[in-house]
Amino acid sequence: MSFAVFAFYLFSIIAVVAGVLVVFARNPVHSVLWLILAFLSSAGLFVLLGAEFVAMLMLIVYVGAVAVLFLFVVMMLDVDFAELRGGMAKFLPAGLLIAVVLLVQLGFAFGGWEASEEALALRPAVTPDPAVTENTAALGNVLYTQYVFLFELAGLVLLVAMIGAIVLTHRKRAGVKKQDVVSQMYRDPKTAVDLVDIKPGQGA
Repeated sequence: MSFAVFAFYLFSIIAVVAGVLVVFARNPVHSVLWLILAFLSSAGLFVLLGAEFVAMLMLIVYVGAVAVLFLFVVMMLDVDFAELRGGMAKFLPAGLLIAVVLLVQLGFAFGGWEASEEALALRPAVTPDPAVTENTAALGNVLYTQYVFLFELAGLVLLVAMIGAIVLTHRKRAGVKKQDVVSQMYRDPKTAVDLVDIKPGQGA
């Protein structure tokens, strides 16, 4: 077994296990950490495919921005985990039913899977020759010509997620003191400071 094959199986197993633990982890912070591990494993798979630019995007965008944003939001929201688990238990039968339906569909799909004899010959035709066009240029040509609208839609989804995280973080909470910046800027020092002349022997 070559090193490339060993690295492929290693990254694949880590990505699958981390993805499963993202769903089944009891603590949302642990779920985000497993998600970061899944992203790192996916970046390793892209490096094995020769797509170094996509691997760096996985590290910079998803690990360095999206996953860290998820982590900060989860840590700042002060979520009642016991209440969340109670709500999940209420919808558990429906979730299990949907999972069974999806597994049956996947079984039908993989059961009827037949590889064409021309698949291996057509696979190199999808990507241009690396000696002629670099993978970064080829990826840019595909994203900004054939899939430009889907690429913009993906960016819009990330924008909505960011706005939702900001709205959830800045929701109104009872009993929390907030600064009134305008009143602090225009306050009068004469009324804000009270000078008390304490006579000797009158201190507590």
